Amino acid sequence: MIDVDTFGLHLVESMRAQECPYEVLDSTAAVTRDAKRRGLGWLAGQADIGWSNRIGWDEGFHLLLSVTPMGVITGFGFGPASTHDQHLVATLFATRPRPSPRLPSAGQPAHGSSVEDLGFAGERPRQRWQAMLQVDLVTPPHQRSKWIHWPKALRRWLAGLRQIIETVNDKLLNTFRLARERPHDLTGFQARLAAKVSLHNFCIWFNLHLGRAPLAFADLLAW
Repeated sequence: MIDVDTFGLHLVESMRAQECPYEVLDSTAAVTRDAKRRGLGWLAGQADIGWSNRIGWDEGFHLLLSVTPMGVITGFGFGPASTHDQHLVATLFATRPRPSPRLPSAGQPAHGSSVEDLGFAGERPRQRWQAMLQVDLVTPPHQRSKWIHWPKALRRWLAGLRQIIETVNDKLLNTFRLARERPHDLTGFQARLAAKVSLHNFCIWFNLHLGRAPLAFADLLAW
């Protein structure tokens, strides 16, 4: 029997979605409480306050997704909102070659490269992950870098590849209402997140079987 934690990733295998040249990794805020409220809240010691480029200061979790060019979520995980991007992605990369029953949502990587933004940039981590875990990580260099320079055209091209994850984030946060969740328990948040990821991947699977565009969800959800 496949539980909700692994159903969405089972669909990844069914669609053979990992057979693609690259996957995009990015993080976003999953708010669980107004950061301005007093007191500790229901998830004290598990959720905390962090900075999001999308909404500013928030209280909740920092969600990491890996997404194929078609929009399929191949893996996900989260930590407190203050968690740095590199810490989240290091856990994901380390778990994938040696799957752990404690982190089934890590999934398996795409067959190609991992494309990430400046939040994950750093030559030392990139070299370490490539040497230890055979991860081919592609990130633009910091503009202050003295050793590596990318022309604007190359940066724009990479940004174009990454647009798919903005679409997927919008599906989870708004279409499936992850942004409105206010869980009182960590397991409740985990179950809701896994269910929304599974629904997202199922909608893509269903659309492909109907010969439709993978991310055409609007009329499916209007049933």
